[in-house]
Amino acid sequence: MNLRKELNELRQYRNAYLLAFAATTGYVCFGWDIGLIGGVLALPSFQQYFGLDKESAAARAALSGNIVSVLQAGGFFGAISSTWFASRYGRKPSLLGSAIVFIIGSTIQSIVGMGSSAAVGLKVLYFSRFLGGMGVGVMAAVVPTYVSECAPRAIRGRCTGSIEVAVGLGNMLSFWVNYGVALHIPVGEMQWRTPIIVQLIPGVLFFIFMLFQPESPRWLVERERYEDAAASLAYIARADPSSPAVQLTLSEIRADFVGRHKLSIVSQFRKMGENRIIALRCLIPSILTFFQQCTTATLLATGVYGVVKFVVTCLVLAFVIESWGRKRTLIYGGLAQGAMMLWIGGYAALHPQPTLVPATYVSIVAIYLFGVFFCLGWGFTPLVLGSEVAPGHLRPAVMSLASGTTWLFTYVIAQITPTMLARITWGTYVVFGVASVAMAAWVWAGVPETTGVPLEDVKWLFEGGDAVWVRFVQDAPGGRWVLGKRRAPGVEELKKADAAAATAGGGEGGGGGSDGHSDEEMSREKLRLSAVVVDDPLII
Repeated sequence: MNLRKELNELRQYRNAYLLAFAATTGYVCFGWDIGLIGGVLALPSFQQYFGLDKESAAARAALSGNIVSVLQAGGFFGAISSTWFASRYGRKPSLLGSAIVFIIGSTIQSIVGMGSSAAVGLKVLYFSRFLGGMGVGVMAAVVPTYVSECAPRAIRGRCTGSIEVAVGLGNMLSFWVNYGVALHIPVGEMQWRTPIIVQLIPGVLFFIFMLFQPESPRWLVERERYEDAAASLAYIARADPSSPAVQLTLSEIRADFVGRHKLSIVSQFRKMGENRIIALRCLIPSILTFFQQCTTATLLATGVYGVVKFVVTCLVLAFVIESWGRKRTLIYGGLAQGAMMLWIGGYAALHPQPTLVPATYVSIVAIYLFGVFFCLGWGFTPLVLGSEVAPGHLRPAVMSLASGTTWLFTYVIAQITPTMLARITWGTYVVFGVASVAMAAWVWAGVPETTGVPLEDVKWLFEGGDAVWVRFVQDAPGGRWVLGKRRAPGVEELKKADAAAATAGGGEGGGGGSDGHSDEEMSREKLRLSAVVVDDPLII
């Protein structure tokens, strides 16, 4: 990639990049909130204010764990409830509402204890952490859906993947703000209140930025607001609403939603088991986020480490995600981070004593390389791939479950990791290392490559019976060599065959459905055939 090409693409897609920047500011709140509280709890001023310095070490640890966990509980329930908000009111209003909830929760946190006893203040802190977690949970679930539904296919991975940049930025800033107040603000109320007050800034910015962004065109189509959907697409693509690129995208979206308008929450969850393919597409996002938590970087968390991860994520988004694709980043990242974990586990097993040997320095490098390789693949690609694989009419429900899985297993891993380190010591790193390798193997054979595929065409990656698994493998590194001469039909080949079958069925069956094609399927095909076919990278 040369600089001129990058600048031209930035200019061409600037509205899409601005939309992604605005939406992912919500994930700065997410990263900030999860990284903030640990440093605040460790401040002597916080412990003195709430009388924790007079408690036993075990009591302090239990209370700190409860304060951290209540955010995760709020995030879990916020993520699960996001399905209803995003489906009923739209993606943009849901995100604006989540920003308001986050701001209210953060404001209450910043004034806890004022005019009340320490005991009452702690109860208010629990409530406000839960409330703020609800806001962050809705953000965490809806932002990937919103960005993936709005970003042009050529840069969709980069736009959705910028979520991890935002998380890293928020986490990194929260660490350094905590570090700064500990150094430069005297012990007192303002020392621990300042970091909480500062976290209001990304929440306010997120709300302001989102005011100027369009609604998801796919939600607008679901609500049968086709003119608004065309206007939204035109803004993102920087084109006229009547342009071929906009009209083709609109017709594809309309075709995908025929017979699927305004599904209730119950209907969305019920339709997840409609058939084997739909079930698989709905499961993959949650499996990806579960595996993401199984490669936790909680074992290795410092301020400098956060800076390294942030920089690497930026570089990967700029130069890797669209050129390598989703599968390669997950496979290479999983294998490499697994190797680093296995090295660290082996070193800890062979050198349990705290002495310096040459391998010690290699292990230090391995710790940072683990962060590099985590950011290469499993740091952000699960959200990118998950939001692309999810069926359009079920995407809010699917992504809420995936986000809920993230919150649930963030808590579970955080709880079991200290126990693992205490009981099996170096074996903990081996377990995470083996898990990383197993995840890479699953991605190699079990998920499709979605890079450059329009969202409405992703479903064709799962068509073809047994050829589905052939398609998954042939798109993986070394897959074509393993398969020999076996190949799965391409997306365009499948679409042409389906169009021909639907057209023939319409001519022969009159009412449709006599050859296995329902009226809904024929209506979808008529919408597709009515569009002007263009090969435009701005197609979403």
